[in-house]
Amino acid sequence: MTTLLGISGSLRKASTNTKLIRYAAEVFAPDAFVEANIDFQLYNGDVESEEGIPQAVQALSDQIAAADAVIISTPEYNKAISGALKNALDWVSRTEGNPWKDKPLAIMSATAGRAGGERTQFSLRLAMMAFRPRILQGPEVLVAASSEAFNDDGKLKGDMYVKLMKELMGDLKALT
Repeated sequence: MTTLLGISGSLRKASTNTKLIRYAAEVFAPDAFVEANIDFQLYNGDVESEEGIPQAVQALSDQIAAADAVIISTPEYNKAISGALKNALDWVSRTEGNPWKDKPLAIMSATAGRAGGERTQFSLRLAMMAFRPRILQGPEVLVAASSEAFNDDGKLKGDMYVKLMKELMGDLKALT
């Protein structure tokens, strides 16, 4: 039984990054797909010292550990990953062990801009280095003008995007 965890770096209900992880999961076709929740308070060492790891953070850490593979899709905010995603990574780094170690990981991005998130993917790769997951180096799925990139059923449009997603999910499945 294969479990795939999807993490969207966007908190918006109509997020194209959430649409992208859902489409990626459909292409991957796991036995179980779990969407992570990263909507938690900002990391604060005082909160950690006084209250411990928040339950929502521990739940995310446990989901990462339990997953056979993880996909992360993030928007590009000011040339980097979203604050919500960075905060989630910071919090998870404070949990016991390292749930990311050797975890197969595919990254992707959906952005309003024309580059599709090249800088955010670089930023995410940099942020993930300390955790030592097995990050696929490509193909890069960079969805530009993302508000126009999905049909009404949430399916990714464009032959190139679909081809790259199929290749990326095939490689992730093989790594898993």
